[in-house]
Amino acid sequence: MQNDEVIWQVIRHNHCSFMAKLETGNFCRNPYNVTGICNRSSCPLANSRYVTIRDHDGVFYLYMKTIERAHMPNKLWERVKLPRNYEKALELIDKHLMYWPKFLIHKTKQRLTKMTQMRIRMRKLQLKTREKVMTMPTRTRRREARREAKAETAAVLDKSIEKELLERLQKGVYENIYNYPVKEYNKVLDEEEQLEREDEQEIEYVEGYEDIEEEEDMEDFGGLAVDESLKGYDDDDMSTDDEGTYNADRKKSCSGAEEVNDGSKTKLKKAKVLVEVEHEDAGGRQKRLH
Repeated sequence: MQNDEVIWQVIRHNHCSFMAKLETGNFCRNPYNVTGICNRSSCPLANSRYVTIRDHDGVFYLYMKTIERAHMPNKLWERVKLPRNYEKALELIDKHLMYWPKFLIHKTKQRLTKMTQMRIRMRKLQLKTREKVMTMPTRTRRREARREAKAETAAVLDKSIEKELLERLQKGVYENIYNYPVKEYNKVLDEEEQLEREDEQEIEYVEGYEDIEEEEDMEDFGGLAVDESLKGYDDDDMSTDDEGTYNADRKKSCSGAEEVNDGSKTKLKKAKVLVEVEHEDAGGRQKRLH
């Protein structure tokens, strides 16, 4: 027959592997302890009738131990799954612990309350994004740095070898012997095509026909007035000096009255006709421009 008092005296005064002695008191590491304190009423080993609550992957279970199953260690604890609703879980505890000591009932409900609060806090922490700080040993960091340096050196060496081989291939050093990987060859061809496309100049089209027509029309209008005003004169009047410019004294204006020096009526009439023709042409061109 099991004697709880003898077990407690041995555990308390001799040795207990679950006991943790600290400055604030003695605590118990046994997972079935309902309070976590090492004392006579809370010890799960020194009490034949005991009850507690345990958590299995977010699910709470009510564990109960009775003296009738003390001779069967594999069936020592009886467990009941508690609902996730806090009020329903309390009702289920009252139902199963109706004739148990009030101290165990109170401590069991208190443990359920604390575990429920802890579950709520864990859910809130999971929703928050927190930075995870990870430490790396000095030896591992140095090893990774050496590997990175070796990898960079190997990459530079591979690129230099590839560049040298391509230059020799373009110069024709290997003549008709071409033993090279197809993937790298196609990669080089694609790069060259891309460079050629970038070198090509882009052609742009600009709408500037209206400005060009206006400038040409104004030039034609000015040249027409000068050319037609000089049609009625002889080649002697159009003589130029050594620099290829017309003499200022022999230039003829469109008015006709001041330019005619010989007094001939025929030339004066021709000049008047030319002036009228020029006015008509200028009016027609202005209408066309508008």
